[in-house]
Amino acid sequence: MIPADRRRELPDEPGVYLFRNASGRVIYVGKAKSIRKRVASHFSNPSTRAGSDLLGMIDHIEALVVHTEAEALLAEQNFIKQYKPRFNIRLRDDKSYPYIAISLDEDFPRVYFTRERHRRDRAYFGPYSNAKRVRSTLEVLGKVFMFRSCDGPEPGRRSGSPCLDYYIKRCEAPCVGYVSREEYRRGIDGVIDFLSGRYKEIERALKRAMKQASDEQRFEDAARERNRLRAVHSLLERQRVANDSVGTLDAIAVAVGDDADANAQVFQIRDGVLSDRQSFYLDNEAGGSIADVAEAFILQYYSSTMMIPPLLIVQRELEDTTVLAEALTARRDATVEIRAAERGDKRRILELAERNALDQEKLRSERRRQQRVEALDGLQQALGLDTVPLRIECFDISTLMGTNTVASMVVFEGAAPKKSDYRRFKVWVGSERDPSDRAPDDFAAMEEVLGRRFARWERQRDVSPHDKEYDSSFAALPNLVVIDGGKGQLSAGLRALQGFRDRGVVVVSLAKRIEELFIPGRAAPLALAHDTPELQLLQRVRDEAHRFAITHHRQRRDQAMTTSILDELPGVGPARKRALLTHFGSPDAILAASREELEAVPGLSGKLAGRLYRELHKTGV
Repeated sequence: MIPADRRRELPDEPGVYLFRNASGRVIYVGKAKSIRKRVASHFSNPSTRAGSDLLGMIDHIEALVVHTEAEALLAEQNFIKQYKPRFNIRLRDDKSYPYIAISLDEDFPRVYFTRERHRRDRAYFGPYSNAKRVRSTLEVLGKVFMFRSCDGPEPGRRSGSPCLDYYIKRCEAPCVGYVSREEYRRGIDGVIDFLSGRYKEIERALKRAMKQASDEQRFEDAARERNRLRAVHSLLERQRVANDSVGTLDAIAVAVGDDADANAQVFQIRDGVLSDRQSFYLDNEAGGSIADVAEAFILQYYSSTMMIPPLLIVQRELEDTTVLAEALTARRDATVEIRAAERGDKRRILELAERNALDQEKLRSERRRQQRVEALDGLQQALGLDTVPLRIECFDISTLMGTNTVASMVVFEGAAPKKSDYRRFKVWVGSERDPSDRAPDDFAAMEEVLGRRFARWERQRDVSPHDKEYDSSFAALPNLVVIDGGKGQLSAGLRALQGFRDRGVVVVSLAKRIEELFIPGRAAPLALAHDTPELQLLQRVRDEAHRFAITHHRQRRDQAMTTSILDELPGVGPARKRALLTHFGSPDAILAASREELEAVPGLSGKLAGRLYRELHKTGV
């Protein structure tokens, strides 16, 4: 423990102090109006269940003096973000949360869904807690502001002509010069206004555009502006929770759990509309109170979000908010008020946030999400990836004696299965897909399937998301491709996916025998510890790909047996085929049936049963 005389040497001024352990690691960061007095209170009266544990680990103390308490509060959060101390309340990593990104670095910016937030020259809105709601919002914004959906820094697809989006009024075709850079940017400004909650400004602008078009007798343009206004109204009314008089605010409620965790709910109200409802999970190792957790969460959350509203509604437990409001005011560069809500719509909204924070099922869901985030972090570190592998695709081949070879592609997004993106492949390894030229070659089959995967991605680049030919799964670019197999399968995959690799996609293979991970450019396989979340994630992905491939293979095999025998029998159409399968349960049972058993099938005459029996046994089965 630090001697009292050394503690008395600390400055009696506002600032930040850091507790370090014997190895030099920061284990706690605190802020204070007087550093000396606040540190002394730790030793004289530990205020939390972890207080005694913390004191026994302190080896030395560092202090940083600032001018005001508000500066100390901001400095404290910067140090917490930098050092991630064990005994501080910390917002868990939000790498799996979705964002809306705007590529402001491009002449014709894109507006797109992402789970990555690392480009300094892009505007990010979020994090959001519901990916489905984010995609729905982007769909409406696309109708209203008509931004481009094509990828890449330059607008347009390889065809050189406007795509379907232009003809269905979803894009103004900047790729062929139908809209100027300035006009296009005005639409992007509208997107930013919408995502910032300036709904009334958007409504006024759309009404002005509609009236101007009508006055100038441009009735088609006026109708388009009217439809845009209706789309905005429809989206806002579905989410309206209060009168316009409530204005713009965030309602924040915190619930503290019994096992070193806490949940925070943020209800974002913009002009009386519930813009988003978010749920966050916090580490609370030191057992901080609701007030402690709320203060830490508010500072950490608003350090990364693009917009700080003028009013925060908080629980009564957060009594002294003066310094916190000063810190947020400095960050927003405008006044921020923080207070409890006593009555009316604001109180009702806060109570709704409190009920959600206390929902234990939501808390368990957040824990599961955090476990997935930890697995992704571990996988990123183990493979030395530049970014978190948020989209993982895994491929597996299933065959039996060279027959009915199939392949599966399963997708995990945010470390969870995304079954809508699963795909299956029929595999013919041979010349011109000739069945007689099939070969039981897993390596060639894997190369063929992965080559087809890349080819489908290339074709999707020229397809509008609103075209019926668009396939969202094949259009996505994975972060990581996992191949079920060893070195041979990996070599085949590397040849087929060179185009993906040129774009930063990492390709690895996972061998079943002792769970070895083969990585390009590395001679020896990587053996991850079996109890690590990153290996367990890879195993789940691989096992799911195997299950999906086996299921498809069995279906193909049963279909092939049924097709080769029953479909060619005279007098057996779809109805009688169904009757046979219903009666016997499987094609194998039909083949093994006697004439008498066939005659017992409802709807099958004795004459037809005899002919069917003779035909079946002519096959030599």
